[in-house]
Amino acid sequence: MLDFKQDALYDITGIGSALLDFTVEVDDGVLDRFGLVKGGMQLIDEDRSRELLDELKNHPLEISPGGSAANTVAGVSNFGGSGLFIGKVGKDVHGSRYIDDTERSGVKAHLGRNDHMTGHAITFITPDRERTFATHLGAAQRLSRDDISEQDIRDSRIIHIEGYLFEPPGLREVCMHAIEIAKKHAVRVSIDLSDPGLILRIHGVFMDVVKRYADIVFVNEDEARSFTGKEREMALDHIHELCGFAVVKLGPGGSLIKSRGVSHNIPVYKTEVVNTNGAGDMYAGGLLYGLARGMTPEQSGKLGSYGSSLVISQVGARLKGRIDISKIV
Repeated sequence: MLDFKQDALYDITGIGSALLDFTVEVDDGVLDRFGLVKGGMQLIDEDRSRELLDELKNHPLEISPGGSAANTVAGVSNFGGSGLFIGKVGKDVHGSRYIDDTERSGVKAHLGRNDHMTGHAITFITPDRERTFATHLGAAQRLSRDDISEQDIRDSRIIHIEGYLFEPPGLREVCMHAIEIAKKHAVRVSIDLSDPGLILRIHGVFMDVVKRYADIVFVNEDEARSFTGKEREMALDHIHELCGFAVVKLGPGGSLIKSRGVSHNIPVYKTEVVNTNGAGDMYAGGLLYGLARGMTPEQSGKLGSYGSSLVISQVGARLKGRIDISKIV
């Protein structure tokens, strides 16, 4: 087990892109018409975003605060933990909504604001439940060192950073600044490597960060393969050697955790799958909450697995209300 600070105000502080989620159910023909690759994530500019949203005006849209690290911290709150999210939004109605909804979910929001459009991700869900994303980062990509408070990080047990922030050099600098503060104050560093294509593009960056700074690393099966060139247990072993606490998520196959030389196979909690959006983020939220509160890796993994099962049984990427963990651990 990892050791954590006892005198912390926040179990988890997440750093990532503050994105509103626009979730819409469509058929495959809509993806073809919009020129989107099914199952992929495409970055779009503001004009293209407005065009897509206008095309979707007759489709029911579910709107909620999102972003990978933000979703994870919201998950921590669902389990009864204390969380803070650091990001950036625009000085628009969507930015105000993001802040209000984040605070309403029980997460403290330290969000800078600028004149750019609030970032958002349009999530297209096809009948086979596959997710396809069109993302406009907007204000989120203007996150700067000035948005990172040393006091906030010092007051945390764990900082959790989404891997997407390590690609743009400016955002990578912000991440490294936060990590250096965390190491200075004995705060654990958790990183989700986010996407197999991203890993291939900046493999050297991730390898350096994981080897030198990370305490906890999350990958799914495809990301594990991109990062290590290995499969499942072998990938888990490789990442464990680099950082000490490795997690490989296997979707319907559950998850693998290795800490201090001991491996754990975490089963799934069976449920009807409605939408897989947010499942990995919620898993991380449950696991990190468990670790921060002194639970074993196996207990923490079960929390993550259970929370993930609740998320995939609904449309949105976040849960509402408190999760009763008394029957889980």
